[in-house]
Amino acid sequence: MVRKKKVKIDLGFLGFEKDYTCLKVSIPHKKSKNKLLTDVQKVENQQFASERIAVEHSFGGLKRYRILSDKSRIHDWGLYDTILGVCAGLWNFYIRN
Repeated sequence: MVRKKKVKIDLGFLGFEKDYTCLKVSIPHKKSKNKLLTDVQKVENQQFASERIAVEHSFGGLKRYRILSDKSRIHDWGLYDTILGVCAGLWNFYIRN
C-alpha cells in the first residue's frame, strides 16, 4: 500500500523510508566522515532548516503548557487529543494577538 504523503524529516530519522512507505521523503544531506558537503548541498540543507524552524517553534510553544510537557497519567487518548487541540488553539491565539 503506497501512501500519498510527503514527509519532511530531520537527520534523527535516518532509515524512515525503509520502514514506512510514503510518496516522497525529504531529508537533509548528511556529511560523511571522509567527504564534506558540497555548496549546493549546504544551500539545500539551509532551505530545509528554514522551512522546519516554524514547526520547531510551534512545538516549543506548545511545551509551555505543562499538561503537554510533563508526564501524563491520562490513559484516554480522546481526552489527550482534546487537551492538545485546546493548547494548540491557545498557542495560536497567543501568536496572533
